[in-house]
Amino acid sequence: MSLTQVSSNKCAGGFQKVFEHDSTELKCKMKFAVFLPPKAETDKCPVLYWLSGLTCTEQNFITKAGSQLAAAEQGIILVAPDTSPRGCNIEGEDESWDFGTGAGFYVDATEEPWKTNYRMYSYVTDELPKVINANFPAEPGRMSICGHSMGGHGALVCALRNPGKYKAVSAFAPICNPVQCPWGQKAFSGYLGSDRSTWEAYDATVLAGSYAGPELDILIDQGRDDQFLSASQLLPDNLIAVCSEKKIAVVFRLQPGYDHSYFFIYSFINDHIKHHAKYLNA
Repeated sequence: MSLTQVSSNKCAGGFQKVFEHDSTELKCKMKFAVFLPPKAETDKCPVLYWLSGLTCTEQNFITKAGSQLAAAEQGIILVAPDTSPRGCNIEGEDESWDFGTGAGFYVDATEEPWKTNYRMYSYVTDELPKVINANFPAEPGRMSICGHSMGGHGALVCALRNPGKYKAVSAFAPICNPVQCPWGQKAFSGYLGSDRSTWEAYDATVLAGSYAGPELDILIDQGRDDQFLSASQLLPDNLIAVCSEKKIAVVFRLQPGYDHSYFFIYSFINDHIKHHAKYLNA
């Protein structure tokens, strides 16, 4: 697979790079960011995938989260893809900030006109890891996943639907129960259709209720002053209740004073990278 390097910057002793490639799943050009720690110059390294939230590109995480120092220290490659296909010339793709461009919701769409391009679930879980493993010093079989908001939803879904694939999972302010919130209902009805039973395959709370895989250690940070928490978009209590019932290990930290922004992510990203390193470097 041919990759085009878009940018490369020395960072934290390693390199922060952005690449573009022709995606077979999404039928368009896609960008993704890769941080290569100093260790990657001589050894294979585990990979932590970061999934961003609504309206974001691959740039938000690499410029705002301050993740590179901790990743360099732990010897972890960070991969941050874009959040949706772009430039597909689909009618209506740019009309809403919470649907279409920048809002792929990490599902494989089944409805027209979205189903040809909007296959972010398969892109993140299958195509992108193959691209990373083929082109970078990634240690096979050692990867984990993390995300924010819509990306937190995506990270939880990817881990719960693929038992054993990811060594650990964590999330910042994830959309925990999208079938029950306005964001999820809008996105799922558009991408997946009116049959709500099909939505459950992309709902972390529902998936946790039937999870039967190996032990999964989940870390979730949530800002107490997050405007979307009070607007009932995130619904973490629903997920926590199911995890407690199913005895799925989850550490949920409600952080006083923090909102939904990257200032919040910046404040706790080191904890999350250490959480992943515990399993990736074991």
